[in-house]
Amino acid sequence: MHFLTRLTVTAALLAGNLACAAEPMLLQPAQIKALGIETAVVGEGGPGKTGTLPGRVLVPNEQMRVVAAPVGGMVEMLAVAPGSTVKRGQVVAHLASPQALELQRDALQSGSQAALLQQSLKRDEQLFAEGLIAESRLQATRATAAQAAAQASQQRQSLGLAGVAPGKLGGPLALTAAIDGVVLEQGVQLGQRVETSALIYRIAKLSPLWLEIQAPLALAAGLKEGGSVKIANSEVSGKLIAIGRAVDPASQTVLLRAAVSQGAATLYPGQVVEVEIAASPGQGQRLPASALARNAGKTLVFVQTATSDKGLSFTARPLRVISQGGDSVLVDGLQAGERVAVKGVSGLKALLTGVGSE
Repeated sequence: MHFLTRLTVTAALLAGNLACAAEPMLLQPAQIKALGIETAVVGEGGPGKTGTLPGRVLVPNEQMRVVAAPVGGMVEMLAVAPGSTVKRGQVVAHLASPQALELQRDALQSGSQAALLQQSLKRDEQLFAEGLIAESRLQATRATAAQAAAQASQQRQSLGLAGVAPGKLGGPLALTAAIDGVVLEQGVQLGQRVETSALIYRIAKLSPLWLEIQAPLALAAGLKEGGSVKIANSEVSGKLIAIGRAVDPASQTVLLRAAVSQGAATLYPGQVVEVEIAASPGQGQRLPASALARNAGKTLVFVQTATSDKGLSFTARPLRVISQGGDSVLVDGLQAGERVAVKGVSGLKALLTGVGSE
């Protein structure tokens, strides 16, 4: 009780000398212990970082393909499952389709008709050269042959879009993977009847990957494309490739996109992660939220300005909060290497303002 009384008296004496926030406060070792004051060096825990921000792992659009039913039919065979690795051109499913048979039949018929009319055209050209038929008949034959050739070409293109092999009838329709990758999703079951364009498989190449990051507007405004990013508590890293120009009205955040190559194999599409982003030079310093105090409408931090055998000196310094996320804040007004109080700040504020001096 006697010690606490002395501490209160000391606080009162200090408060009388602290009308100006720039005046240093000298605390003896006993006072520092009683107030639970602990300090940390600014920038020591990772200089230039913005702290952690929420992010989500995505597959880049250009690295994803879908295997879809080109025509309606029944799923006759499924060769792979989600998580399987596939190669480009690998058969992943068979589709039994009457519509595919119709396409094959129409292609054969149109091809035969076009060939027959080409023969008729050659014959009429010979007869016209010999003066045995009128030019009008030759022109009519040419028009008919051209129309048949165009129809045959259209049928062949329809077969190609459907993935149906020309020149034969029957057999299941083989569906193949368009890229090397991993099966992310299976959209049908064996024996299921599907319509045209129904999703069979979703396949993706999983390196590199994207991170979509939600960042406060004040923080995003100071970032530049090419800045480094890192998954918290891991060796996974990458670079910013896009900074959004629109603000989400609900959260007041900006969407950032980063490409991750190093360590991408350890991530999973859809995974939620915590991301660290390198701050631009001069953007600020990261502090624990516990280091801040509010007084007279200002945000303060207590900077250790001197050390002696008599104790430690602290000066209250106003600063600007750039952004805050979780238990840390990004501030402007401190230099890397300065030492600040991160615990016992409420006691320092009491000494500063004179609370408890009576």
